[in-house]
Amino acid sequence: MKIELKNVNKKFKNVDVIKQANMTLESGKIYGFRGRNGSGKSVLLKMICDLIKPTSGDILYDGNKIQGDIYKYRVGALIENPHFFNQMSGFENLKLLADLQGKIGDKEILKSLEDVNLLEEKNKKFGKYSLGMKQKLGIAQAIMEDQEIIILDEAFNGLEEITVKKIKELLKNLRKKGKLIIISSHIKEDLEELADEIYFFDNGNITKE
Repeated sequence: MKIELKNVNKKFKNVDVIKQANMTLESGKIYGFRGRNGSGKSVLLKMICDLIKPTSGDILYDGNKIQGDIYKYRVGALIENPHFFNQMSGFENLKLLADLQGKIGDKEILKSLEDVNLLEEKNKKFGKYSLGMKQKLGIAQAIMEDQEIIILDEAFNGLEEITVKKIKELLKNLRKKGKLIIISSHIKEDLEELADEIYFFDNGNITKE
């Protein structure tokens, strides 16, 4: 799998949020997006996931432009704050999402909850979850269907150290399996430990570190 960004720009009103982004992202690697909050990381991730369109430029998946068919490229993503149904448990929320495509069953859902240290809270209502629990559930939904592309925005936000360590090992193993992984963070050390390549965001400009 290869994702290419060619002269991608995004403007909101008169503000250039992303300026002339060019990069090539390939399977079997972890890519880090680093920059302060508001530097454009989440905006670019949303464009890669086809949630918003570039003002100009192209985003290509294996040489093809995205045309409302992002689902066929098997993308799992957590961007900004996770949103689920408050009245449903963590497991029930994942089950609802899994049933949309019918690719996985309860076994895979429970495995994803275990991978993020959330198995013990699987029956707790999402509305009762802490910030860290919500983040864990968001990561679980991004990985549970064995997606080829995994995108995690501020992946370790609100997580305790033991879970951060476990998810880092999980991501390293997923890289070995050939997944294309993108992680955004404002914490330099986390990205340096994980990423094969790091892109720095500053005032709409993106440079490769």
